Amino acid sequence: MASRVPSLNWLRVFEAAARTESFARAAAQLNMSAAAVSQQVKALETRLGTPLFHRHAHSVTLTEAGRAYLPSVQQSLLMLETATSGLFGESREQRLYVQSILLFAQGVLAPGLGGFRRDHPDVNLVLSTGSDAVDFANRFADLQIVFGNPAQFGVESDLLLSEVIYPVALPELADQIHRPEDLLRFALIDVAAHRAGWPHMFEVLRLSPGGARFMVSDNTIMAASLAAEEQGVALARAPASDSLMARFGLVPCLPDIAVPGRESYHLVYDDRDLLRPPARMFRDWLLDYLPRSGAPSGHRVAAG
Repeated sequence: MASRVPSLNWLRVFEAAARTESFARAAAQLNMSAAAVSQQVKALETRLGTPLFHRHAHSVTLTEAGRAYLPSVQQSLLMLETATSGLFGESREQRLYVQSILLFAQGVLAPGLGGFRRDHPDVNLVLSTGSDAVDFANRFADLQIVFGNPAQFGVESDLLLSEVIYPVALPELADQIHRPEDLLRFALIDVAAHRAGWPHMFEVLRLSPGGARFMVSDNTIMAASLAAEEQGVALARAPASDSLMARFGLVPCLPDIAVPGRESYHLVYDDRDLLRPPARMFRDWLLDYLPRSGAPSGHRVAAG
């Protein structure tokens, strides 16, 4: 009876296509043609007897079966790479899978990753992002950077950053806000995924939310985009959102007021002693980089 275990090359091609959501980008990474990637993916689907991708005009997305299969493929490829390096010497490249909350990746990681890559040129970092806990469910990673309770994601963790929140808007709108009560004259843009939002701000400021008009987004980047389009007042989440707010031209509405958040960012993993070398390198770099990055916000915290 023939084995149903697919070709290793098919699996490598599938992993690259799934990670990049593009046959063309996978082809560039693997030094192949897009047609060859498509052919190998089709051969894998034929072997397994089920489609792994939905094909679109300029991209591909995983089917339910493809999403379920990807973590096992990634972990198997990584185990094979690790075993080969351990038995026959270090390979030139070591792949590292990191998942991060999008706001942290954009506002904190991105400015410093050039330094990590210069210090560790042989580490091939695969960084994926999400905006909610469900984005990280049933996905393989060496390390995860999460926001909220780290016990929901892994056994061990390091505290990275806490946050403070404060209202921001375009300068012409911010100039109309002189006291907390003035906030109620405008639409207030909140983020559904955060425990600390406008109700938390009102509670700390001892401000009644009666009459407030809310608009809800699913992430801080979208909330900032709405505020930049004159849709209302958003909440900055310093320090992770500092560069984002500057990019959108948003300024503090009440510069002397900021409120401590209720949750923090954590680096999560299963067992520190079992981290692979590139994961240990990344953890050490991140814990050293954050204090040097000037990440803590300079906004004064309002008294409760």
